[in-house]
Amino acid sequence: MNSYASLDDAGVAIAAARSGADVVRTRYGHRLTRIDKGGGDFATAADVEAEEAILGVIRAARPDDAMLGEEGGQRGPADAVRQWLVDPLCGTLNYAVGNMLVAVNVALRDGAAAVADPFSGEVFFTDGRTAWARRDGVDEQLAPTPVTRMVDVNLDPPFPGAPGFRAVDLLAHPGFVERFRPRVVSTTLALAWVAAGKRAAYVTDGGDLSGSVHFAAGIALCRAAGCVVTGIDGAPVGPAGRGLVVAADAETHELLMSMIRSRN
Repeated sequence: MNSYASLDDAGVAIAAARSGADVVRTRYGHRLTRIDKGGGDFATAADVEAEEAILGVIRAARPDDAMLGEEGGQRGPADAVRQWLVDPLCGTLNYAVGNMLVAVNVALRDGAAAVADPFSGEVFFTDGRTAWARRDGVDEQLAPTPVTRMVDVNLDPPFPGAPGFRAVDLLAHPGFVERFRPRVVSTTLALAWVAAGKRAAYVTDGGDLSGSVHFAAGIALCRAAGCVVTGIDGAPVGPAGRGLVVAADAETHELLMSMIRSRN
């Protein structure tokens, strides 16, 4: 009997993310060959194996859906109406050097999503309407808050918004260091933390991130939790957008946007 077929989409996302997280946790600390992807980027055997585990769950639960994985590319029916976006190990560099700040991201485009932390055991998830965290079998609704004042800034190149804007420039803004405390987690686990109230905001440069395997799950979580989600130009995230500014509340978002505008 297919135990996954009876799950709703959020259940599929959770099961898939957990399956990937199990691989990531099991492979942690082992010597892993790096697979060069060019431009300083690379994958490991853990990335590949975790993606296959995730896709196995999705195939079993939703055989008619398409899948886009960071490592394996497009899979499934070419004419599928629904598509799953999979980032099996976000924070590969962290992981490869023994840092546990990583995430496993699974998202149904414009639908349910889950972000699993392989080492805390937490799974952050949404059905597309509300957002929750599952810890030790208990679900708690996510409640964003800016109280920590900690803002994660993605410093990874390239910087497509330069010279007009680079996320790194925020760190030199007098207003930023006065109001916030910068953090660099180097994984989109930080987006789940904004939704959960562990971070006040997250900022990254880039193009359209709405269909990105890296960002789709985190964006879905934050929207469902009630965060303010825009591009770095204040426009909605989408084909016409640039980068990402996610804040726990409107005041924090407006403060960050005023600093970004002043750097342009």
